Amino acid sequence: MSSYFEFSNEELQKELEELRARHARYAADIVRLDMTRGKPGADQLELSEKMLGIIQTNDDCFDENGLDCRNYGLLDGIPEAKKLFADVLGVRPEQLILGGNSSLNMMFDTVARAFCFGNLNSVQPWSKEEKIKFLCPAPGYDRHFSICQQFNIQMIYVPMMEDGPDMDMVEKLVETDEAVKGIWCVPKYSNPTGTVYSDQVIRRFAALKPKARDFRIFWDNAYAVHDLYDEHPQILNILDACAEAGNPDMVYMFSSTSKITYPGSGVAMLASSVDNIEYIKKQTGVQTIGPDKLNQLRHVRMFKDKESLMEQMKKHAAILRPKFEAVDSALERDLGGKEIATWSKPLGGYFVNFDSMSGCAKRIYHLCDEAGVALTKVGATFPYGNDTEDRNIRIAPSFPPVEELTVAMERFTVCVRIASIEKILAERGVEA
Repeated sequence: MSSYFEFSNEELQKELEELRARHARYAADIVRLDMTRGKPGADQLELSEKMLGIIQTNDDCFDENGLDCRNYGLLDGIPEAKKLFADVLGVRPEQLILGGNSSLNMMFDTVARAFCFGNLNSVQPWSKEEKIKFLCPAPGYDRHFSICQQFNIQMIYVPMMEDGPDMDMVEKLVETDEAVKGIWCVPKYSNPTGTVYSDQVIRRFAALKPKARDFRIFWDNAYAVHDLYDEHPQILNILDACAEAGNPDMVYMFSSTSKITYPGSGVAMLASSVDNIEYIKKQTGVQTIGPDKLNQLRHVRMFKDKESLMEQMKKHAAILRPKFEAVDSALERDLGGKEIATWSKPLGGYFVNFDSMSGCAKRIYHLCDEAGVALTKVGATFPYGNDTEDRNIRIAPSFPPVEELTVAMERFTVCVRIASIEKILAERGVEA
């Protein structure tokens, strides 16, 4: 397909007229197509139906050691659940704390504890520091940035490269500025770029020499097993790499079953060094007497081992793969060769990263809203919501059925083409 930059002004104006007519028909057709968040679709949730009836009587409520999971106790989780999820994450059970359904909750609490009490090796609670800074690779996960804003943490933008964050920048900032206390990372299928951190990047993380003795890497391993294809990348274990580099306490790893079973009733996980875990348990022991152990028991009964869990993930992939391929097909068909956009082709995770021409993303968002297509707010993937180039859009294909997704993408690409032609004509000094 020819580049729009090769079109004459007359050809662009004719194309724009046709596209605006299509957009007007979409706007008159009252529908609402939701691509705002990376939520599992209903067909994915149905994969875990067995879990609903897996505990039916009082006799089903005991763990392998005979503990009554209906009662108090076991602050860090039942042993068989810790073993299962330790195997999934590649850690030892004693390095793991299991929580409720939300890893985001555990991340928030980890930051809150640092403000109240400090981390292991902190000189004082973060609340007593003059300033706290976090490095924020972007495009990135908007909820990480929201946590920083909630605690008035200064966010520093770090560009995402093809194999992870700009490590030259990370090393310079972490090793020279004592106020830099953390960095957010989604190491496998990053939200939203789909980036997989390279071995070199992970080794450079592990070898950091932070100016702040209580600096922490917040390693959000949300998509550790969320592959779309049988052939998929593997990443180095950051906890092992840090231990080998002499920095065993530098990482908090988070994950959950929110996109494996039920987001509303999953199991969240925090993994770290044994010393960090013991330090955290002393604090959480005041906050709670224990997590939902019956839910942990349901997960163990549903998945006997890691292999069983991975079979579940293949079923998820079979549902998600056609959706991601539908998105790529629409983008390639309608935008390929026009030189007005680029997009990711992830091998897993929950998002497609889309970059328009500079200065077009907000216009595309507005046009999509008029056409009944709901997207994540433009700028959300950057600290403070500030995409200075106004070009990044996060596409979330997971929730709509393929039929609705196909309709949404047709409307999306029309909106992209309208905004792009308007931009090109404006740059040529021609009224659109």
